[in-house]
Amino acid sequence: MLSKTLTFKLPQALAAIAIALFAMGTSISTQAQTKRSILVYGDSISAAYGMDFSEGWAQQLGAELDAITLVNASVSGETTGGGLTRLPKALAVHNPNLVVLELGGNDGLRGYPIDRIQNNLIAMIQAIRASGSEVALIGMVLPPNYGQRYLTKFIGMYAAIAESEDIHYFLPALLNGLDTPRDLLQRDGIHPTAGAQPLIKSQIQELIDPWINGD
Repeated sequence: MLSKTLTFKLPQALAAIAIALFAMGTSISTQAQTKRSILVYGDSISAAYGMDFSEGWAQQLGAELDAITLVNASVSGETTGGGLTRLPKALAVHNPNLVVLELGGNDGLRGYPIDRIQNNLIAMIQAIRASGSEVALIGMVLPPNYGQRYLTKFIGMYAAIAESEDIHYFLPALLNGLDTPRDLLQRDGIHPTAGAQPLIKSQIQELIDPWINGD
């Protein structure tokens, strides 16, 4: 009699365990699907040039985001042309909900035509949105020795893009732009120091805070 009772209850017990495991797996899967992600897509400014990678502003920000995954796909030396080429794969692999786009500085340092830089940035913004992601645009500046005419057009390009593409998350420049204190820049006068990274992190965090909070 005891044997028959065990034989009868064992399948029921196994079925109950299977249902519980399925429910648990479904819950974990749902949580993974609903967890939002940020893709930082930039150049050496976001790739922690001249310091340990963990010291960079992007990694600092990612460490503070509990319910949001941050992936830093920035590449030192990247141009808008290179960024446009590798963007489709980056979007497909990481499937972000928000892309922080920080590119154009290397184009400017090489004196590339403003129209080319602008067209590449707009193409990336449109591709990001077509993938279902939102975009935050970070403006860049150049050293004063690049000439006032080119410098003015370069800086103004980002504001023009933000307006034409109706970008809600737009930061005209990191730190204080052209007025950034020299002690916040490395010896090359271009890249921010490790000490400047928390300041940049705070700027970016404040910029995208409405998105982080779901406002």
